Amino acid sequence: MFGLINLNKPVGFTSHDCIAKLRKLLKTKKIGHGGTLDPTATGVLPVAVGKATKLLQFLPEPKVYRARIRLGVTTATDDLAGEIINSNTEFNLAPSQIIDSLNNFVGTIEQVPPIYSAIKQNGRKLYELARKGEAITVEPRTVTISKIELLNTYKTDFYELEIDVYCSPGTYIRAIARDLGNNLGVGGTLANLIRIESCGMQLKDSLTFEEIASQLQQQTFSLIEPTLILNHLDAVTLTDEDAQRWCQGQLVDLNQAVTSSREITAFYPECYLVTYSARGTFLGISILFKRNEILKLKPKVVSFAENLTKS
Repeated sequence: MFGLINLNKPVGFTSHDCIAKLRKLLKTKKIGHGGTLDPTATGVLPVAVGKATKLLQFLPEPKVYRARIRLGVTTATDDLAGEIINSNTEFNLAPSQIIDSLNNFVGTIEQVPPIYSAIKQNGRKLYELARKGEAITVEPRTVTISKIELLNTYKTDFYELEIDVYCSPGTYIRAIARDLGNNLGVGGTLANLIRIESCGMQLKDSLTFEEIASQLQQQTFSLIEPTLILNHLDAVTLTDEDAQRWCQGQLVDLNQAVTSSREITAFYPECYLVTYSARGTFLGISILFKRNEILKLKPKVVSFAENLTKS
């Protein structure tokens, strides 16, 4: 099996739980996921099957979350799964205050992750240290938030906001809820979280475990072709001769024998290119770099060499 799955992760499952269940459903061991989700969160969990696991690192990075933030409440874990530290419903906030405070998170910022997180410190996960009551100093991390949209506000027993967050990998939405509440002076915690986009996959196209199981039974299940998700990268097509050399781990000059499916739009010291044979067969990923003023292609992922002989 070779391809990707856009899994709609259910609440209560860890990302590891999801992989274990898919291994049983698909009857294969080589499965991995891109981007961990907390057990209380739901939504898009990108999954790679077979040799496609080597492609997870090349999938698009931006993520989009739909979050519900409860203001006036602070918890030990920065979400409703943790012990409530403070609760206050006697406050008033103007919409302009909320919008101004949300806008302060947009851009490249320093964010302090929650103490209860899987980040490792001296080889141990922070949540393990926190549960033992050990003193923890969490170092801030640089993350990028490109946009935050305020969708709704709710005033019932609690004051809650619904927002969409467009961000880079490594962004903690729980930390945004905590820091937003602190900035507004009332406290805040994450009430609900759905990942609606990750690695180029969207929630509207995702499959539940039940749907996957049903499709497998009806023999209609199919994996997503990785090339459908890798279209954010430029691509090259190799001649048969160059493709053979490339699949054997050799360097290939980017010359007239190699055609680009579109103009190389970004060339830094090096960049990644999706690589095809002359017959359109997907071979893997190349690194494009310059040596002695000559552009060369170096194989980065060559686990699909057998596809060449099957073309």
